Amino acid sequence: MRKPGTIERLYLDFDGFFASVEQQAHPRLRGHPIGVVPFEGTNHTCVIACSKEAKALGLKNVMKIQDAKAACPDIVLVAQSPDLYRRAHNALLSEIAAVIPIAAVKSIDEITCDLQRQDIYDPEGLASRIKGRIHDHIGPYITCSIGFAANRHLAKIAGKQNKPDGVTIWKPEDMPGPLLCVPFDDIPGIGRRMERRLMKAGIYDMADVLSLQPKHMRKLWNNVTGERLWYALQGYDVQTPKSGRSMFGHGRVLPPTHRSPEHAEEFSRLLLTKAARRMRRAGFYAGRIWLWLSMKENRWFGQLPLAILHDDYACLSALEELWEKARAALPAHSKIIRIGVTLLDLSPMSERQLDMLLNDDRERQKWEAVTRAIDHLNVKYGKTVLSIGPWTPPPGGNAGGKISYTRIPTAEDFW
Repeated sequence: MRKPGTIERLYLDFDGFFASVEQQAHPRLRGHPIGVVPFEGTNHTCVIACSKEAKALGLKNVMKIQDAKAACPDIVLVAQSPDLYRRAHNALLSEIAAVIPIAAVKSIDEITCDLQRQDIYDPEGLASRIKGRIHDHIGPYITCSIGFAANRHLAKIAGKQNKPDGVTIWKPEDMPGPLLCVPFDDIPGIGRRMERRLMKAGIYDMADVLSLQPKHMRKLWNNVTGERLWYALQGYDVQTPKSGRSMFGHGRVLPPTHRSPEHAEEFSRLLLTKAARRMRRAGFYAGRIWLWLSMKENRWFGQLPLAILHDDYACLSALEELWEKARAALPAHSKIIRIGVTLLDLSPMSERQLDMLLNDDRERQKWEAVTRAIDHLNVKYGKTVLSIGPWTPPPGGNAGGKISYTRIPTAEDFW
């Protein structure tokens, strides 16, 4: 495995991305502590994202609204605008790509780049050009923190050290010095559970971690991830294997006024239809469907096998069967707080294999043709003009196109 002798990677992380985009788009929010929430008119959910001003007052992401208000009475709560964040993300990528090619989009607010020869010798100049381009062409309220290091993992950790709007350069000859004072929760790959396991094993800081052997790290993590992390922290150019698509799904927290089983079923139909659309656009069939419901005191989960299909009629029919089971199992007058639907056991369209005894009949072919026609018309008009059954978006909208750090929504997700 190669160990670079110089910095080779850049990792860019936007500061308080969702809140900063809101401030850039809405002048009335500038300079105020902002908390982005799932929908308006509730005190029983959480703040999804905080602005720099809010974080300076001790607030943090995924904080209960009541706790946020107690810590900062002046906080301004703003309902999420996922399509705005999607458009801002695309605009920011265009500006950064005008300065340096983007190697990978890691999330909606994080990207990584491979440094070119001239950039290796002048990382400060590169960072200044990127920040200047964003400032001049997008606006001054969206800032980013940038880390430079020998590999992506170290560059990501470096970028967290001088937030917001900072630049941190970790050259191989300076390592591991800067890494020794980094807390575990700043290390990607060390979550709270893993931190407890390390403490139990007598490993209390990064100096202890770096003194381990790679096989010991593998044993602590119970898989190869620990060994890869060891090599990454030591400065090696670790290439993480690409993961394949395993499922398509959507979840939704329901507003307090819409937590009946009837409303939950309506919204689950919409979410499943959107998941099936995404699955078809990506070129897959599904072999299984999940439905899960979260109540205050308990949860319900159900699943059914599917006959390797992707049309709306078949997916919705299976969902209806799951709801029949849910209604029979749920207590009367259940209040459903969160719902989720998932299509999984995927197979590419080009590799569809049916059970040798399954009759791939004309009924299925007919509904696939109907679904193709519906998809075509919706694409033509840029919105949902046709659907199978009722189309009832939940209050607050954005169903299927909500905030997501790991998946960047497309324009179609908001139809």
